Amino acid sequence: MSNRLMLVEDDQRLADLVIQYLAKHGYEVTHHPRGDTAADTILAANPELVILDVMLPGKDGFEVCRDIRPRYHGRILMMTARDEEIDEILGLELGADDYLSKPVEPRRLLARIRALLRRNDGDTPQNADGSLQFGQFSISQATREATLGGEAMELTTAEFDLLWLLACHAGEILSRDDIMNALRGIGFDGLDRSIDARISRLRKKLGDNPETPTRIKTVRGKGYLFSRSDWE
Repeated sequence: MSNRLMLVEDDQRLADLVIQYLAKHGYEVTHHPRGDTAADTILAANPELVILDVMLPGKDGFEVCRDIRPRYHGRILMMTARDEEIDEILGLELGADDYLSKPVEPRRLLARIRALLRRNDGDTPQNADGSLQFGQFSISQATREATLGGEAMELTTAEFDLLWLLACHAGEILSRDDIMNALRGIGFDGLDRSIDARISRLRKKLGDNPETPTRIKTVRGKGYLFSRSDWE
C-alpha cells in the first residue's frame, strides 16, 4: 500500500498540523492550497488518497471532486467546516468516498484514512458504485443504506456509522478504542457501554445469533470482528 497523500486545504496552520500528525504515522503528505489548480496537481501526482476541503479559493471542493473523479482512481476524503447533511450527500454523489466535518480530531482523521486505504488494498469486496458487498448483505456510504437479502434495513445514524466502519474493516478485529476514535475522535474510557449496546442492536437486525454470533463476532479481550463470509 502506498503512503502518499495529498491535502487540498487553504488554511496553512491546519495543513501544517495535519501534515505533521500524519507524518508521525508514516504518511507522506503533499499540500496544495487552491481549488482552481487542484485538479491538475492531483492528477499529475496521483496520490493514494486526497483529503479535500470544501471551502477553497478559486473553486470549491465539490467542483474539484467532480472534475477529478472520472480520471482519478484513488480515494477522496472530503473535509469541511459546514455541518449540513446536504453537503455530505452532494459530496458522496459527486464521487467522494467519505466525509468528515471540522473541527477534525486527528485520531478520527487517521482512522478514516486507514479504512479508506484498506479498501484500496482489495481487502473488502467492493461494487463499482463504491458500496460493499458480502453475500446477501450490502452497504453504501453514498446512499447511507444497507440491505440484507434484498430488504432495506432500518438503521439509526449511529448504527449505520458503526456498521459501515465494521464492514470497511471486514476480517479485522476492532477494539472499542479503535471504534470510539473512528466515530467520535476520543478514546474508550473503560466505562462507556454505548458501543456494546449498538453492536447488540445490529446483531438483531442482521439476524445474528446473540449467543454465538457469526456475523459480528466478539473476540474476547480484543474487540469486534465483522465476518467476510457468513452472509449467505
